[in-house]
Amino acid sequence: MSGDRSLPGEETVPGEANGATFWETPDIHGAYPRLTEDQTARLAEHGERRTMAPNDVLIREGERCETFFVVLSGTVAVVEDYGTPEEHVLRVHGPGRFIGELGLLYGQVAFYTAVAREAGEVLVVSLDQLRHLVSQDSTIGDTVLRACLCRRALLVGQGAGFRIIGSRYSPDTRRLREFAVRNRVPHRWIDLETDQEAEELLHRFGVGPAETPLVIWRDTTLLRNPSNAELARLIGLPSLPAGNRHGDVLIVGSGPGGLAAAVYAASEGLSTTVVEALATGGQAATSSRIENLLGFPSGISGAELAERALLQADKFGARISIPAEATGLHSKDDDHYVVAFSDGSEVAARAVVLATGARYRRLQVPGIERLEGTSVHYSATVYEAQQCRTDPVAVVGGGNSAGQAVLFLAEYAPKVHLLVRGSSLEANMSRYLIDQVAEHPRVEVMLHTEVTEAIGQEILEELDVVDNRTGEHRRLAVRSLFVFTGADPHTEWLAGTIALDPRGFVLTGPEAQEACVHPEMWHGIGRSCMTLETSLPGVFAAGDVRSGSVKRVASAAGEGAMAIHFVHRHLGQSAAPGTTGTSAAAGGSDVSPRIRRKESAWLA
Repeated sequence: MSGDRSLPGEETVPGEANGATFWETPDIHGAYPRLTEDQTARLAEHGERRTMAPNDVLIREGERCETFFVVLSGTVAVVEDYGTPEEHVLRVHGPGRFIGELGLLYGQVAFYTAVAREAGEVLVVSLDQLRHLVSQDSTIGDTVLRACLCRRALLVGQGAGFRIIGSRYSPDTRRLREFAVRNRVPHRWIDLETDQEAEELLHRFGVGPAETPLVIWRDTTLLRNPSNAELARLIGLPSLPAGNRHGDVLIVGSGPGGLAAAVYAASEGLSTTVVEALATGGQAATSSRIENLLGFPSGISGAELAERALLQADKFGARISIPAEATGLHSKDDDHYVVAFSDGSEVAARAVVLATGARYRRLQVPGIERLEGTSVHYSATVYEAQQCRTDPVAVVGGGNSAGQAVLFLAEYAPKVHLLVRGSSLEANMSRYLIDQVAEHPRVEVMLHTEVTEAIGQEILEELDVVDNRTGEHRRLAVRSLFVFTGADPHTEWLAGTIALDPRGFVLTGPEAQEACVHPEMWHGIGRSCMTLETSLPGVFAAGDVRSGSVKRVASAAGEGAMAIHFVHRHLGQSAAPGTTGTSAAAGGSDVSPRIRRKESAWLA
């Protein structure tokens, strides 16, 4: 094998096991914990021992891994591009460590190969056996989860996994990169405009620049401008369930509201499916750090919060499908609703929770449209920030999202201009963010300022801005613009089906019942519209998509949990023939008439 390729600050150090010296990557990131003897013994009760010889492959890159390995003796190397001229070692693990990362928990394909470096013995535990164990042992569950989250972050940072080859000016390149980044999938982007490796790879595969973007993996798989769904299938993201597509509750959207609804629905025994058009976590997952979320005094990134919630939903057996873009909603005669998707498929459920969130409103000024996706952005993640290491940038907006983006980008860019059309930040930004923005040496706050034109042909070169008090114009030399100016809901597919407010947000509760086109149906079911219920009985809304909601992560999660409370009441009052169900309104136990056994997995 070729030499190790470690992250900055990481080195391989010697250790000892059974009198033999081996080389092992140190656990300086907290990603490679060594299991205790007691934890290993607990795992051994559910697994079997297996000897390994040098060069035995335990996990192969590009294939699904359904086995959990614990190294008992010898060493195992984690290798990228195994068996190719580009082969290199990412990590080396010795006795007491386990092999696997987040893809192991999700059932994705492996982004590396695990191969025995020295002869020894491993403990082999199937995923089903592991899930059974960690549902009863939270110590092992927490250890595995924390390590897998950290290992995924390290793989992403190293650019492991597949390669996207395409021009920075290509909308399809941007689409593929956004899909990979938002789903936190290990990959590496090779810019057709500046990277010499791009020309070499195109020549090797006999592909011209006009056929880009390309997705290449392991030098054996090449996709020409794939759709998001094709890329998702390549890397093993979950698709819509085949066969019987009926369940208790269908949740459309997987931001904080949707994931909270999934956790509570599945944990309470409801057959639960979650569908997502782009990536789990929603708009919240693009936040670099959320510091005002209850229970996280040092803050948490939106991406990590989404991963934890996703694993928690999976723990209880919720089925999550990506990407699945909803295009229509209609009712059936058997007390089910049917949601149609862009690929022609349909899923039916007895209740639906709409949690599609909202997207940042596009800035409507001359010159900006041609620059969107290249140097005008509506999110601020590591992907965008890495392009801002040498040039000044501008952020438009005066709310918390804009403040979080400014502080994050200021760690990369030499100068960040915050453009606010109002007279102060106090109206829409939290105090803790205002103080940090004001104190940051690389941030300039420009109040009473609006963008009037974006200047540049292929990339942004300047912004023309105006002082809305004096009418005075000035030019800002910036190379990227980040826009956080309010949000529009994802409700185009619901127009004409349920009641929406003038801005397109979903009406709920008494307002929804009042706006209902057929109010007589409420008399037919013998109750009024519940708090989070839409104008269709049994269809609920939670989070940013709901009219009048508080645009905060905690409130969205709370509404997701509340929505499932109302789902139980609805199902209890609309029990299928031959079943029984009692609603909370009637003083019952608030249990759905169709309860299934929980499919617990990771945490007890």
